[in-house]
Parts: sequence; structure tokens; C-alpha cells
Amino acid sequence: MRCLVFLGLFLLSGCALLPSAPTPVARPAHPESAPFAMNGRISVDHQGERHSAGLHWIHQAQSDEILLLTPLGQTAARVYRDDRNATLDDGNKHYQDVDAESLMQQVLGWHLPLVGLHQWVLGLPVADTPAQIERDSYGQITVLRQGGWEVRYLRYADTRTDSLPTRMQLNHEDLQMQLLIDEWEWNPQ
Repeated sequence: MRCLVFLGLFLLSGCALLPSAPTPVARPAHPESAPFAMNGRISVDHQGERHSAGLHWIHQAQSDEILLLTPLGQTAARVYRDDRNATLDDGNKHYQDVDAESLMQQVLGWHLPLVGLHQWVLGLPVADTPAQIERDSYGQITVLRQGGWEVRYLRYADTRTDSLPTRMQLNHEDLQMQLLIDEWEWNPQ
């Protein structure tokens, strides 16, 4: 009987040691239309004020939902945008505007550049928009200047050309952001 108990405990402990699904390191075949979810962290330095938060972002073709999280994982702010408008929920307050960037600027004092960011986090420039690009010996973008933003790619998941960035720095006028990407998911529901 004791043997069965030990066998049961052994099997249960083995299940706990199974590795989780690996995080993708490369872009999907058609990244411009691929919906994704990502988890990471963001640090913002704007006009001498510093903010940091966890970040959960779900990007679909026609919408974005961004959760800014406290160190304990609670939602501090929720930003949602679609074709019609943008909303920002900050605790008990609800704000609405025509676009997410101006709404974030009004409420938070800084904004994420959603117009280009969904391409930039994939290590790509926005198509059909002028850009200055510097690449490393692997063909990965190291610096991207586009739409008034300078995006520096500080680390990738791998050395492959289609590898995903894991650490980025974004600069625009007096706004500087560090973005660390921990997890990716393709085609989230």
C-alpha cells in the first residue's frame, strides 16, 4: 500500500515538473495581419517623472486592449481602442476619446504609439511609411526611426533574422520608454 502512495506522489510531482509551452522566438508567416497577445513590463520617463508597470496587450486587426498592471498584477489602467473610439478605465473613472494616443496623453500624461507599436514590437517598420533603419550583422534591426520615434532594439530572443525583440527602448521628444517582452501568444481569443 505504501508503495502505491509513493508511486502516486512520484507521478504527481512529475506532472509539476513538465515544462510549459515554449515562448515563440520568431515572427509568424504573415506578421502584419497576425493577432497577438504579449506580456511584459514597461518603464516610462517623461518630463522628469518615472512610471513603471506590468503590461498585457492583446492586438487584433481592428482593436487593441492594453492593461497596465501594478507590481502585484492588479489592473491600474485599461486602454481599449477600436475603429470608432478609444476608452481608458483608471480605477473608478472612465474616459473616452477618438484615439488612444491622445486619450492616454490626457489621462496618463504620456502615450504609447499604437499606430506603429504593433509592428515595432515584432521587429518590423510600419509598411508604406518612410523609415531609417540600422541593422546588425544578423540582419536584425538595431535602430528604427519612423514617425518621429526612435526605436532601439536592445535584445532579441534569438539571432535569427525573424527573431522577436525582447527588449526595446522608444524615444520621442521628451518621452523615453523601456519595453521588456516576456511572453508572446499568436491568435489569442
